[in-house]
Amino acid sequence: MLILPTVVMVVTLPESTVGQESDTGWAQARAGRVLEFPADHASHPDYRVEWWYYTGNLEAVDGRRFGYQVTFFRVGIDRDPANPSVWSVRDLFVAHLAVTDLDRGQHFVSERLNRAGVAWAGARTDRLEVWNEDWHLDTDDAGHVLRAMSDDGRYGVDLRLAADRPPVLHGDAGLSQKGLQEGNASHYYSLTRMETSGELRVEGETVSVRGLSWMDHEFGTTFLESSLQGWDWLSLQLDDGTDVMVYLLRQQDGAVDPHSSGTLVRPNGQVVPLAAEDLKLVPGREWVSPTSRARYPVEWAVEIPGESLRLEVRAAVDAQEIHTEQSTGVTYWEGAVVASGTSGGQPVGGRGYLEMTGYAGRPMSEVLR
Repeated sequence: MLILPTVVMVVTLPESTVGQESDTGWAQARAGRVLEFPADHASHPDYRVEWWYYTGNLEAVDGRRFGYQVTFFRVGIDRDPANPSVWSVRDLFVAHLAVTDLDRGQHFVSERLNRAGVAWAGARTDRLEVWNEDWHLDTDDAGHVLRAMSDDGRYGVDLRLAADRPPVLHGDAGLSQKGLQEGNASHYYSLTRMETSGELRVEGETVSVRGLSWMDHEFGTTFLESSLQGWDWLSLQLDDGTDVMVYLLRQQDGAVDPHSSGTLVRPNGQVVPLAAEDLKLVPGREWVSPTSRARYPVEWAVEIPGESLRLEVRAAVDAQEIHTEQSTGVTYWEGAVVASGTSGGQPVGGRGYLEMTGYAGRPMSEVLR
């Protein structure tokens, strides 16, 4: 779903702008905007915050399994800098890379933070191309090309991804409402099932891999109500061809925010929007981080009664917490998960990714205000 950088703090909008057109000039996510593809894969610099988010579960020829995450963020600082110099900071660009060796229980994380500067980082507006130094997202005739390697060369990905399904629009025609205020929303879509192949490096070893990836793209300006603590987001690709995205917005008093929602894609490609009342997510076993001391529920019971879908979801590796002191300052849990259960009374399994925020540090509503 999203992990918005703490650097947003330096561009905090006045409270009077929440749900309105920003007096700093940034556009708000509102109803009526029609998402068009491939044009909307590109950057939207009129909005203050934007991210391209890739996660996947991959397998080597010898059966070894891996998970990965690569995320590119753009965070608006000054909509119209008075100084036209290329050194003026209009946007900051953040990137996160994580690779998990699921069999060995190892989790590796890197991060980057740059201004656009002299092509240090950027995102094109005419087509999908985003980069942060030599970490790069691009497209060719076959699909998406994703490359990111840690500075020491110990771990990273060099992958090609081809979408099996058209973009899935979340919420109301791609407008994902996150709060009561009209502007507290994002334009949000996913490529839910991307056939993936290429190379993954872990501990200096290069491994040929294949598997499935999931891509999220969101952009907006203001997002969360002040009462929000954090969220739990889950994407799943099931063996029967069903794809699921669900998220809970957690209020600071422990209640589930009614703007929690999701989307289910049936095996035939039919898209089913899910409101908060259409889904049940119940946390189970917790893992306590030895670093942050946060308690993360790493097992979840997921139920979508209207689709006769009942799943048990568990972390493939418990220790997949991410610390981003060099870029965003946010500590969160993001990692590969395994699912099993029933769909329509028939056994079903699958894999996916789980993200949990607001368990360590300040409430996310303070980070993103």
